[in-house]
Amino acid sequence: MALSGCTTARPGATADAPAAARRAIVQLLTTQTAAWNRGDIPGFMEGYWKSDSLVFIGRKGPTYGWQPTLENYRKGYPDAAAMGQLDFSGLQVTLLAPTAAQVVGRWHLARPTAGDVGGYFLLVLRQVDGEWKVVADHTN
Repeated sequence: MALSGCTTARPGATADAPAAARRAIVQLLTTQTAAWNRGDIPGFMEGYWKSDSLVFIGRKGPTYGWQPTLENYRKGYPDAAAMGQLDFSGLQVTLLAPTAAQVVGRWHLARPTAGDVGGYFLLVLRQVDGEWKVVADHTN
């Protein structure tokens, strides 16, 4: 995964803070990918903010809330064949503030039976209780 981005230093911040934030964000996406690839949609959703304010924007428009987003994933991907194997690539992580970031990248589902699909995404992440979480997801 290629990473690039810009950061703004804050007074007292260590030089490694932006790099550590990027590593934590990439690790979150790696954990989500592993959950998806073992057919674990609730595990995949652990990377999202458990809030009614979460927003997911897809082909059918916006969905608000963690639970409706989970239900949409379950409806759209009812079994392992529909889920396929997820891969993220071309990741560009940009820190917007010490506790906020965006990620732009490409997603691909390898699905031998159902046919491959893919597209691009823009994620907005925030630190929530010390953990990076996706608070907004625009995926096409």
